Amino acid sequence: MKAVVYESYAPNDDYKSILKVKEINEPKAKPNEVIIKVKAAACNYNDIWGMRGKPVPVPLPHISGSDIAGDVVEVGNEVQNLKIGDRVVSHSNLSCRVCQACTDGREFDCTNRMVWGFQTGPLWGGFCEMTHLPEVNVAKIPEGVSYDEAAAASMTLLTSWHMLVSRAKIRPGQVVLIMGGGSGVGTFGIQIAKLYNCVVISTGSPDKLDKLKQLGVDYAVDHRKADWTKEVRQIAKPFGGIDITFDHIGQTHWNDQLTLLKYGGTLVTCGATTGYDAKTDLRHIFFKGTNILGSTQGTKAELEQGLYWMSKKKIKAIIDSEYIFENAAEAHTKMLIGKGLFGKILLKPS
Repeated sequence: MKAVVYESYAPNDDYKSILKVKEINEPKAKPNEVIIKVKAAACNYNDIWGMRGKPVPVPLPHISGSDIAGDVVEVGNEVQNLKIGDRVVSHSNLSCRVCQACTDGREFDCTNRMVWGFQTGPLWGGFCEMTHLPEVNVAKIPEGVSYDEAAAASMTLLTSWHMLVSRAKIRPGQVVLIMGGGSGVGTFGIQIAKLYNCVVISTGSPDKLDKLKQLGVDYAVDHRKADWTKEVRQIAKPFGGIDITFDHIGQTHWNDQLTLLKYGGTLVTCGATTGYDAKTDLRHIFFKGTNILGSTQGTKAELEQGLYWMSKKKIKAIIDSEYIFENAAEAHTKMLIGKGLFGKILLKPS
């Protein structure tokens, strides 16, 4: 089968020098696994971390790709709830399923967990024509949701749902600030907050502000402006301030978000695309009683909840562009630069 493979790292982000489309052996299903014919896969920032070889040195040779959708073409003899022909999407949080955290329903806190397509390998990820996953890491795609939409939603919808619903305990009528609303997690974060009838302020670059409004945000702000916090504060003041700020940007805007939160407000974060060494003014934490919540991945049940609302057309996947495997380097470079990017980038075998 055909797969996008790299056998060395590219710390200088020269993806074209390492990404090659190669013929490799098709996978064989273990007793608890299914084989999936990949229809669509989505790019994630962990693909970039993998190709850089940091912060986690991923196994080589490597196939990236944590989000795929496709058809089940083979099932292991211990698989009980999936059959050949089922339309499915990946749940990329691989956990042990037997530790205290897992048996408490917190597989995202499993100390042995791995992100499929990032930490797994050699040659075990989604950017290939056929892949394999344990049954417990596969969800059925509901009617009304396409392969493309499911692949675009797999990790980002799950992450956004876990951040706002499970971690931040979002409630109707709150004021929610979505940082970087044009990103994959941002577009889903906006829609989840609107699903809960919240007032949504989202930030983005100037070329994305109109698109954010079309997606449903109440107020769109350019966070590259020096005084962007002043604008957000003025917007939020009549509502009593910001209840939740949804972050994946990290270093450059971290402390600004803390200053914007109301007393008892919550900052929930799932990443740090601009850097992790953020400055924190502790007064905005202890004096205001601020809640700072880390968040990563989520349960398969949470993914299925999000997919349910997609099937009801209350949440939609925003797809920026599609590339074939041969153009994977171009796709990842576009994701890295981010200029004009709005939503998810898909990779397809052909």
